[in-house]
Amino acid sequence: MSRERRPAILALADGMVLHGYNFGAEGEAFGEICFNTGMVGYQEVLTDPSYRGQIVTMTYPEIGNYGINPVDMESWRPWVEGFVVREYNEEPSNWRSEQSLGRFLADNGIVGISDVDTRKLASHLRDEGWQMGMVSTTDLDEQSLVARAQELPPLSGRDLVREVIHDRPRRWGPRGYIEEEDADFPRAFMPFGGTAASPVGYLEADEQWFGFRVVVIDCGVKQNILRHLVQRRCEVIVTPCTTEADRIREWDPDGVVVSNGPGDPAALGYVIEVVEDLIDPELPIFGICLGQQLLGHAFGGTTYKLKYGHRGCNHPVKRLETGKVEITTQNHGYCVDPDSLPDDVEITHINLNDQSLEGMRHTELPIFSVQYHPEAGPGPHDSHYLFDIFIDHMKAVSARR
Repeated sequence: MSRERRPAILALADGMVLHGYNFGAEGEAFGEICFNTGMVGYQEVLTDPSYRGQIVTMTYPEIGNYGINPVDMESWRPWVEGFVVREYNEEPSNWRSEQSLGRFLADNGIVGISDVDTRKLASHLRDEGWQMGMVSTTDLDEQSLVARAQELPPLSGRDLVREVIHDRPRRWGPRGYIEEEDADFPRAFMPFGGTAASPVGYLEADEQWFGFRVVVIDCGVKQNILRHLVQRRCEVIVTPCTTEADRIREWDPDGVVVSNGPGDPAALGYVIEVVEDLIDPELPIFGICLGQQLLGHAFGGTTYKLKYGHRGCNHPVKRLETGKVEITTQNHGYCVDPDSLPDDVEITHINLNDQSLEGMRHTELPIFSVQYHPEAGPGPHDSHYLFDIFIDHMKAVSARR
């Protein structure tokens, strides 16, 4: 039996108004309107903490057709403020599906709007740039909604990472987070067994491991980053980005990953100070997405807001060292200004759509980063090699000790 179609309105601060129908939760959603060009992966988009503060539009025309399942979660809950689609499929058909997209959104209090001309909306954002806006199922007055959208504060200058991080350090294993009362994390001899929690590549159940210890500075980390590290036999400690550098050093890491996350990197001075304090020739550091932007600031550079951001799993990036082009997964609204970087930091990757900086490395220290998502959850596997480069850096530093 078909669901009742409740009217809903999407209003942008510049006066654009689009009508549609509600699915998911009823109510109102406020945030920066953005669009994602991926043809698949709406569940990973919904649960990516980097989308905190944003209303996400999917440009692919049909969303919801394969439902929701627990394995593809990138966090413990969805983080988008609202969800905009052209056509919502309320009857998913996939053997992994455990509930519909609409039920998932409703259970988590997220407002969705369907039957929107998403092509028109994406084209508008590409021409006019990012916009604040809102979705409502309760206030259906166009003028009222536009006026309220115009009063919304922009994301620039806001610290959103504190809203998406866990409040204490935790260890991540083959089956997900390991609940431990002792946060001193003595080095462990652990059995690694393949499970559905580690879909990027199972280890045999009888394999044992003494691998590198990696501390992940959590600014809103996607869980597939952690899965890739575990698949490479790393012991992974995930600590909130409020953790001091001295505390991180107490865990004696072989390497540090600075994770992705939401919002304006310039608003995260306390995290930039930690990253700057950790810069050391004996400590490999790998920055991902927001992590690259934080490294850029730690090196003395600056960041700027892109006109409408890069979001999707089909963005071409050129690796300058080899000339090869990678198809990448991206989700960011800010970028490091290459002209602001010191001479000992070189560009390694560029975006072929707009020539923006997509990767960099220090010429003397074992530190590198990329603006896109090498864990590709979802997306192509072209960039998985970056985790292997990180492992190689840790091997090289370990060999010198």
